Amino acid sequence: MVALGNPGPEYQLSRHNVGFWLADRLAAESGGRFRPERRLGGDLARITVSGHEIRLLKPMTFMNQSGGPVSAFCAYFRIPPESVLVVHDDLDLPAGSLRLKRGGGHGGHNGLRDIISRCGSGFMRLRIGIGRPPPGVDPVDYVLSRPDPEGETCLLEAVGSGLALLPLLFEKGLEPAMQTLHTSLPSPSGGSPSGESPASAPGSAR
Repeated sequence: MVALGNPGPEYQLSRHNVGFWLADRLAAESGGRFRPERRLGGDLARITVSGHEIRLLKPMTFMNQSGGPVSAFCAYFRIPPESVLVVHDDLDLPAGSLRLKRGGGHGGHNGLRDIISRCGSGFMRLRIGIGRPPPGVDPVDYVLSRPDPEGETCLLEAVGSGLALLPLLFEKGLEPAMQTLHTSLPSPSGGSPSGESPASAPGSAR
């Protein structure tokens, strides 16, 4: 499993880092601890969920260079990209909503863009909606900023719903988890911490 975000305290609470929010809570609730893995270009935790051993990676590159750590992760552990779940923010979903899918395009998200360029598009995705910015607000500024308290609560609820879904995903697979998510779990709207990314130069947080 791979969670996307930007390294550094200045981005820790931004919308773009909602994937990291979920990963940090998952590790903490599962008794895991992230440790730097230089050969992978990220922080790695080993946890157990519903009897399944899960390797959880947070790339420590900027978002638009996420593909390198994901490629190294797959190669080192001999995991096919199709078996990897990538958790990320999504501007095109209402804030606080969740969606599961396999494959597809990057939708303007530079983290996904780089992963697809290096690993193909067949990986699974848990998309956490952050909603669109208000009129007149630059999408880059929006995703790299912290939401207001209401928006933050909305995204934290989405993270909690995502965590509740993961045991089913790891135990039963993608299709049963998708059916449960898309028929049972609430999809709130409002709120905000997470992010998305338009085009950016190498080394950019976007």
